[in-house]
Amino acid sequence: MSENDKAEAYKRPLTPIERFFTRSPFSIVTMVARIQGSVTEGMVRDAVSKVRLRHPSLRVRIAEDEAGTPWLTSEGAGEIPVATVPRESDDHWMRVVQESCRVPFEFDAQPAVRFILVQSAHKSELVILCHHILCDGLSLAYLARDLLVHLGDPARAVTPLPDPIPIARDNMPQDVSANAVVRFLVNRINKKWAAEKVVFDQEDYRNLNRAYWMNYPHQVLSVELTEAQTSALVERCRSNEVTVNSALSVAFVAAQAVVQGEKPFHSSIFVASSLRDRLPRPPGEAMGFYAGSVSPKYRYSHSRGLWDNARQFHRTVRPLYTNRNLFEGALTWCYLEPTILEAINFKKLGGLVPEGSSRHAKLAAFHARDDTVLAILKREKMDSLDRTTLGTAVTNLGRLDFPRQYGALELDRLIMNPGGGFPLVNVNLVLGAVTCAGKLSLLIEFVEHNVAVEAMGEIRDRALEFLNVERSSGQ
Repeated sequence: MSENDKAEAYKRPLTPIERFFTRSPFSIVTMVARIQGSVTEGMVRDAVSKVRLRHPSLRVRIAEDEAGTPWLTSEGAGEIPVATVPRESDDHWMRVVQESCRVPFEFDAQPAVRFILVQSAHKSELVILCHHILCDGLSLAYLARDLLVHLGDPARAVTPLPDPIPIARDNMPQDVSANAVVRFLVNRINKKWAAEKVVFDQEDYRNLNRAYWMNYPHQVLSVELTEAQTSALVERCRSNEVTVNSALSVAFVAAQAVVQGEKPFHSSIFVASSLRDRLPRPPGEAMGFYAGSVSPKYRYSHSRGLWDNARQFHRTVRPLYTNRNLFEGALTWCYLEPTILEAINFKKLGGLVPEGSSRHAKLAAFHARDDTVLAILKREKMDSLDRTTLGTAVTNLGRLDFPRQYGALELDRLIMNPGGGFPLVNVNLVLGAVTCAGKLSLLIEFVEHNVAVEAMGEIRDRALEFLNVERSSGQ
């Protein structure tokens, strides 16, 4: 009997918000737990079987009903892939992640998640790669901790979590609502799409996935602060009356402007935020997509220091964290016909699929035609792969007060790549940040189509130099 057979059955339709990520090649969230101590593949497999009992989202596949509506269902869901790679160096896990991200998920056969142990005798990285349709960054942080709990104590009983309640129109704050004008416009879009509708399947996704990664392989650079460096940075932020999130955002905006010269997109910033505690029925530590964002415009002033700029940015961004702003996009998606959301990536990327591919004709034709999806993308200035629309996208999970010790194992640090909802070529720099075990870890993701690896290394180094300045000049 498999662990799936021991657990409660789970089935529900995907929400429109989740369907935004349907078959997206690049919407992959990564969490890396660096572990001190001896970890084997057998231990990982046993721990994975335990967390599958705890998290319903780890025992589902996606199946369509007669009407074509996708459902999460535990019925027929296969096992989660678990693999081991001998550890060659401290940064070997980055190459492992890059290679694994290219492998398409089998959404209709097994959970859209995989685990890879990058193993050595006394230090290993446990890598979790999960599609955004099932998770956000915090989901994987809680999952990593749960895995460590069972790795450290294999005999520990599993505590199942309640079935997660997703973000939907019936699970949003009371002060979030769509006005009549928005609903009218969305309804008109839906009616127009009904006459143009194209649906996509797993084979379309395989074609798109292969084409995307051939054209836009993602590059990553990491920053691993020590405990002392992390404490010093936190203290500098506190003494300068800003959050670490604001300081990181401004430092990387400033570094890009210095290294690349001023670009129009540098002032466009995306800052992610958890929505978990804002929901009427909060999910707690459940897996799912519970993230929103704000998009402040901010241009770095080179005549002032980092901390003066950070305070100004902090004053700009803080009032934006309202339910109305954070849920605005999600609410609109809830009224939009979900197959429009599912079609967006095929519209943007379909032209990359080469001749000779099994779905070239279908995807190239859809990419080229003038229709409702193209009109939406043009309105958002997201219709071109040659246009950088965002300078910096920041996801900071903040400080996670997880235990360090799990039996004979010690959690050295967590490292997170937040993934995204848009092709990375439209974003100059994605920054994932998490503080755990007293250490801040940063991961910078980008494509060389926009920035050379050497230039991004300079941007990273300049950002750290900015953050290491104690006070702005003149203070």
